[in-house]
Amino acid sequence: MEASTRLQLIGISKTFPGGVQANKDISLTVKRGEIHCLLGENGAGKSTLMSILYGEYHADSGEIWLDGQKATINTPKGAISHGIGMVHQHFMLVPTLSVAENIIMGMRPLASFLWYMKDIEKDIAEFAAKRGMKINPSALVSTLSVGEQQRVEIIKALYRGVDLLILDEPTAVLTPQETRDLFETLRNLAKQGFSIILITHKMNEVMEVADRVSVLRDGRMIDTLPISEVTPSSLARMMVGREVSFNQEKNDTPCGEPILKVEDLTLIGEKGRPLLKNISLKVCSGEIVGVAGVDGNGQSQLAFCVTGLMKPTSGRIWIEKNDLTGKSPLEFLKAGVGHIPEDRHAMGLVLEDPVAYNFLLQRYRDNYFKWFGFLNIKTIFEHARRLVKVFDVRTSSVKTPAANLSGGNQQKIIVGREIDRNPRLLVAVQPTRGLDIGATEYIHKQLIQQRERGAAILLISTELEEIMALSDRILVMFEGRIIGETDSDRANIDKIGLWMAGMQPEEAKQT
Repeated sequence: MEASTRLQLIGISKTFPGGVQANKDISLTVKRGEIHCLLGENGAGKSTLMSILYGEYHADSGEIWLDGQKATINTPKGAISHGIGMVHQHFMLVPTLSVAENIIMGMRPLASFLWYMKDIEKDIAEFAAKRGMKINPSALVSTLSVGEQQRVEIIKALYRGVDLLILDEPTAVLTPQETRDLFETLRNLAKQGFSIILITHKMNEVMEVADRVSVLRDGRMIDTLPISEVTPSSLARMMVGREVSFNQEKNDTPCGEPILKVEDLTLIGEKGRPLLKNISLKVCSGEIVGVAGVDGNGQSQLAFCVTGLMKPTSGRIWIEKNDLTGKSPLEFLKAGVGHIPEDRHAMGLVLEDPVAYNFLLQRYRDNYFKWFGFLNIKTIFEHARRLVKVFDVRTSSVKTPAANLSGGNQQKIIVGREIDRNPRLLVAVQPTRGLDIGATEYIHKQLIQQRERGAAILLISTELEEIMALSDRILVMFEGRIIGETDSDRANIDKIGLWMAGMQPEEAKQT
């Protein structure tokens, strides 16, 4: 074992109840002072492997070695005692407490610190500065940006003596500027001898920040390579086992008449809090309009309003020349609106029902599927078999419950069901969330084909790369309003990032 080796995992395997084997004989080595990216599709076993290292899960077999010594880690507290910390995708901070109070929480009873909190705050500020990070220890966590909260989580781990830091999908909720700041912080920590494991499915992040990368597929370790020996194409091939096309070509399709028109849309939520503020936009035939923004800035509510699932407080919604403001979801369906919801399990599928019935959800009223007033099972199954073939849904039978399919194939059911109706407007919300590269490539092709057919597409996504690749025009939402707009051929990722952080367009132009 090399002297510089901080961590070695040997033969780690983990099977969950029900027979799902998440990790299969995985071995991994992490050196001191390196940023090691753990890359793989969703479900490849990355988070499970790191949860075993952090003591949240117990491996069925395998060994953990730290600094050349075999270690037993049964709990997160045990992991921290071995110098291992983990920053989860969803932060574990108390918003009503200060930065310093969150950092020291759990080290001793909080009350025992209160007499000398000023000294603790000074110590934390100096501790962070030495590691290249700035933070206000007395600030309430609730007043911090998402990037600042993540910095608190990192400092909280390091303050406990951690020198091997695991970050799980750390850029999922960050603006481009916050992502760059995070990577600069990680590089500084690596230079000081800290070991960083970055769990991700984004190849551009690997290429930007990693020293080495390990690729997992279907719970197995495919390979570990220095970043100098890989390319995005080679990484994609390792992840999915075949060549993947990253750039979906779009024809120059002229925009037609407006299909969706929204004017001064406002939505007031509970306790009088505005969720949407005077939103105005239009989407034309043959056009993809992308809506970017950090999750939770009103995008979901906008989608609900333009599909009839929520009634706006004020403003108007037109589908072509039909004023559908305040109308039911059924009226929106009849007007030609398709909807790919952001949560396929909660809103897109009836998981316990067979694939065939899930294909029918929007169309069970159609006379085509009826026989003397009753549903015609033979026609329903024939319809489902056709869509399974057309949209490449991998299932053993159309009678198989939707719950038994992979996330990518579940999403294909929803996309196929909506596209088969030939919608005039397709509202696609997070259409590739949680999908692997192959399924993402397929969904992108389907959206572009709908655009070229003449459909209007409102694409709402927190994946900025997806917005940039597919959109003809890009809108950015912040705190319930549209803060910026640009054509895709003039889109600047820095300006979009500033808009996502809440800067006005005039400020962004000056930056």
